[in-house]
Amino acid sequence: MGFTASERGTLIYRSSSSAQTQLVCVDRMGKRTGVAARSGLYGNVALSPDDKRLAFDRQGPTGNDVWLMELQRPITSRFTFQPPNNNVPVWSPDGRTVAFASERNGGLDVYQRPSNAGGPDEPLLKLNAPPIMFPSDWSSDGRFLTYYRTDPKTGLDIWVLPLDGDRKPFPVLHAEFNESQPQFSPDGRWVAYGSDETATPQIYVQSFPMLTGKWQISTDGGTQPRWRRDGKELFYLALDRKLTAVTVMPGATFEADTPRALFETTLPVTAFRQTYSVSADGQRFLLNAPLESTASPMMVVLNWPALLLKR
Repeated sequence: MGFTASERGTLIYRSSSSAQTQLVCVDRMGKRTGVAARSGLYGNVALSPDDKRLAFDRQGPTGNDVWLMELQRPITSRFTFQPPNNNVPVWSPDGRTVAFASERNGGLDVYQRPSNAGGPDEPLLKLNAPPIMFPSDWSSDGRFLTYYRTDPKTGLDIWVLPLDGDRKPFPVLHAEFNESQPQFSPDGRWVAYGSDETATPQIYVQSFPMLTGKWQISTDGGTQPRWRRDGKELFYLALDRKLTAVTVMPGATFEADTPRALFETTLPVTAFRQTYSVSADGQRFLLNAPLESTASPMMVVLNWPALLLKR
């Protein structure tokens, strides 16, 4: 609850609002086209590569777990069962596997499991890392998984886990700034990410795997980058909460147009999670939007000290 009181006995307060959200489908104009799931305590959301399923994490009585939903029916099934927390699901490029963060051993590790739930959880990266270590994206060729984690000296850093060979993780961005939410371009040449190196969170693109070039994409701040499946557009959430698109010219060199706002949202810009997902063709979005009714009204009480005397 937030409140303020004047010396003349006027009290203004607002009760705590619910943290519940709703999974809403919208078009490129922001027009609602449907509701994917009823209200709940949702976190990260990720559409499958074929746009037919949704992976998300949701808070329950014993912690967070990953759930999968078939969007056409819709049918929702719990995907993780090991307490206390499993979250931040990421799809493999063929849609057959889901990677996720897990606290089952105290700190954070990354596990994977077949998306048909036909096998056990398999550890991908065991670091027992506190307090943040989240998978973020899987390269389209299936060779790399990128994640971001905290370092006591440099803050949030971006790392990549090779999924073949010696599978030894290596840093991509390890500077004295907070870099997070990396996303591979579909052709594997670039990594989009967020960084606060200019004090204001901005979206950048870094060449990969050779770190030979970097470009700033956002102009007035941004978080949560997402690529269109053909690599011709990059989306992000601007600091004014507008879902923004940038036209990208794919090729051996990186070229991007001026950002343009698509529509306004109510999504939080400070979240460490992905609060929206985009369809393969870039025409539809799924938003983890706060409920419109969660903002409680301001209440004004006159001569509030007199109320205490009546008790």
